[in-house]
Amino acid sequence: MQIFRAIFLLFVLHSAALVAAQGSSSLANKTISWKTLSGNAPLVIARGGFSGIFPDSSSAAYSLALMSSLSNAILWCDVQLTKDGAGICFPQVKLENATDISSVFKNKDKTYLVNGVSMQGWFSVDYTLNDLSNVFLTQGIFSRTNKFDGNLFNVLTVDDVALQFKPPGLWLNVQHDAFFTQHNLSMRSFVLSAFRRVIIDYVSSPEVGFLKSITARLKGSRTKLVFRFLGQDETEPSTNQTYGSLLKNLTFVKTFASGILVPKSYIWPVDARLYLQPQTSLVLDAHKEGLEIFASDFANDMPFSYNYSYDPVSEYLSFIDNGNFAVDGLLSDFPITPSEAIDCFSHISKNDSGQANPLVISHNGASGVYPGCTDLAYNQAISDGADVLDCPVQMTQDGIPFCLGSINLIDGTTVAQSSFSLRSIVIPEIQGVPGIFSFNLTWKEIQSLSPAISNPFTDYTLYRNPASKNSGTFVTLADFLALSKTAGTVSGVLISIENAAYLAEKQGLSITDAVLDTLSKADYNLSAKKIMIQSTNSSVLMKFKEKTNYELVYMVDETIRDAENSTIEDIKQFASSVSINKASIFPENLAFLTGITSVVPKLHSFKLNVYVQLFSNEFVSQAWDFFSDPTVEINTFVMGAEIDGIITDFPGTATAYRKNRCLKLGDNIPSYMNPVQPGGLMQVITPQYLPPAEAPYPVLTEDDVAEAPLPPISKTSPNSNTGGSAAAPTSPSQQPRITACVFLSTLTTLLAFLLLF
Repeated sequence: MQIFRAIFLLFVLHSAALVAAQGSSSLANKTISWKTLSGNAPLVIARGGFSGIFPDSSSAAYSLALMSSLSNAILWCDVQLTKDGAGICFPQVKLENATDISSVFKNKDKTYLVNGVSMQGWFSVDYTLNDLSNVFLTQGIFSRTNKFDGNLFNVLTVDDVALQFKPPGLWLNVQHDAFFTQHNLSMRSFVLSAFRRVIIDYVSSPEVGFLKSITARLKGSRTKLVFRFLGQDETEPSTNQTYGSLLKNLTFVKTFASGILVPKSYIWPVDARLYLQPQTSLVLDAHKEGLEIFASDFANDMPFSYNYSYDPVSEYLSFIDNGNFAVDGLLSDFPITPSEAIDCFSHISKNDSGQANPLVISHNGASGVYPGCTDLAYNQAISDGADVLDCPVQMTQDGIPFCLGSINLIDGTTVAQSSFSLRSIVIPEIQGVPGIFSFNLTWKEIQSLSPAISNPFTDYTLYRNPASKNSGTFVTLADFLALSKTAGTVSGVLISIENAAYLAEKQGLSITDAVLDTLSKADYNLSAKKIMIQSTNSSVLMKFKEKTNYELVYMVDETIRDAENSTIEDIKQFASSVSINKASIFPENLAFLTGITSVVPKLHSFKLNVYVQLFSNEFVSQAWDFFSDPTVEINTFVMGAEIDGIITDFPGTATAYRKNRCLKLGDNIPSYMNPVQPGGLMQVITPQYLPPAEAPYPVLTEDDVAEAPLPPISKTSPNSNTGGSAAAPTSPSQQPRITACVFLSTLTTLLAFLLLF
């Protein structure tokens, strides 16, 4: 009954039903000649089903894999044998890491040698299938959510998977034949017996002896044998050779297998810094030998090369659409992503402009790749195809407007490690912790600083392009306009203005006049480029409305669930567009979507464009519902919420999304390119695992929008050592104590992360 409940609930995860997923025709299979051995599209192999979300080899994981993948997706089963010889699907020879067996059979752990290595735990060989009927599957990778562990997913047999799910293909992986033989259990007998009962498409093993033992019996059948390579320095037990040595003798492998399965690093090596090395010739060598080659170790939520900018679709494409070769299959914990890569994103011309919507707006340039607001970040955003380049304008002490993501130089420069660290002050009107502010340094002084790349997810050890963490140069607003003006693919600029009232009243700096003057001197008004001015302050936008016909964007700086009609009417008095955060559309509770608000359709009903921020590629920035895939998240906001623009650190991912071929299919779009159903995963969580309810977000009111006009410019000359209402406490060495504030911020983030699990 539990299995059927889970399957039923899974139907809400995608708006497409299972029939749509199985019936959707693959563009890749029908229209493209691939560089695989057969010339057909690569296979998607779902390791333990959709094990990136649900417990590995559970009914929910297998169901979701079939619903969200290519119609010919293969279900992967790691076979373990029980004491009575039953074959179960389970990822490891030890059971305790992904089941609750340690609490069911307390103090029953044992120690065995597995391939010569001593291991302690609960092993399948000590329990009958009946014993395991009261043992339930759990999430075995602790960085993934455990909220589905309460569903009481039973351990499944090979026959269960084959007969209950009727997959397009079934792949059995036999990892420890020698271990089971030591316990008087025959994996060979089990596989040959299962072969007579159910259809098995692939059998893989890292043991030459096992594959050789069944080769003759499976000759002439549809079942293909695949030799699995482990680490190159590991020893294959039956030949006593390293896998690296066996790799050099593919002719020998061809005598007992029709294919090989290798870690992805065998094909695209990665150095110790996680940067790609030149591709090897392995795929071409295997194909020359007549061997299919499959790549493993794909997971959206594990660190992979910085070259892919945290975009898993980009990684998959490097294995199947690089112009030189294509692997024959991809083994993944997140089968939705290789499915969309194969069917929607492969073989697309670089000159393809894609769909018109959504507008792609950079956030500090391509700040996911280079330090924000530098020449490198802006040039990368241009190369990525961003429609609109953004410049958050800050003012220097000598009145130069320049681009930087924060008025506090600590956030985007190395100022805290410079001699200017003594200028740290607290300005309550701006922030409650010490900072070193742009208006306290001249432009020449700021130019002496090095940029610092944004690393918003360092608490999760996810860093951005460390090789270029301090590269690039800062640009003035004039330089920014000149660059964007000559960029042929850029249709406009978004200039953000904050802290205008404080700068005018306390520092004698008019940021609005500086922007207007720079635009005038650049003759930007005469260009074909669109000019957008964004601010959280209505008074700033009112001033620009009085003097220009620019597109004015009101940025809502809080998360909302709705907006009063009168409030929206007020906004229309000074803006034609609104930017909001992601949670104002899809509210979250501990990284699970709880539903969808009416904010976007309501703003649209008042003829306001809606731009949404902030989109990042790192999987921790996304709700679980998006399957650790930034493309799934973008697709859901575009197709499910119908937003007008994306503000993103990684414009390359957003522009690639617009080019995907599946968007042209209309009603025939495949399931993996349908928006997720908000709240779908939440419905699969059992009551005892549900996160506590949260108070609803507020409604945007007229009081939130109303502001006094900008104050006149103070005649007081700004001073590098004034402007703060309180000085930062200093240490005996006279260095300001800003480290404690950073530590507390980090600690808060860490505690929030721990609450997710």
